[in-house]
Amino acid sequence: MEGKKIPYKMLSLDPFSTWMGIEILSCEVGKCRVAMTVREEMLNSMGKAHGGITYTLADTAFGFTANTHGKYAISIETSINHIAAIQAGDYLIAEATLDCQKTKVGFNIVEVRRADELVALFKGVVYRTTKDWG
Repeated sequence: MEGKKIPYKMLSLDPFSTWMGIEILSCEVGKCRVAMTVREEMLNSMGKAHGGITYTLADTAFGFTANTHGKYAISIETSINHIAAIQAGDYLIAEATLDCQKTKVGFNIVEVRRADELVALFKGVVYRTTKDWG
């Protein structure tokens, strides 16, 4: 399967990302941009988006990007820095800004933005299997 088509297949098989309202804005080998709008049911007890919301959006961009190289790539380590509070109605875009693939591991940095404002920074490491998408 062509690398840039893999994220679309992944999204079609992902009920959680679908529930989140995540959409693919653009995708090519080594780079994906995904977006979503934060809804009321995604807020925490303080009226801000739960940290898991930006984490999930970034993790989705990370997973999609890592798999565009054509092999099943499985997350082995991730972390996120929450930089700004998120509100209901915010439109967030996550984009993989670094994609470094080695023989068995891949490294990615994902920036999450609200317009031009950086709101979260995500780092992820994947293990690249020998199994092809297709």
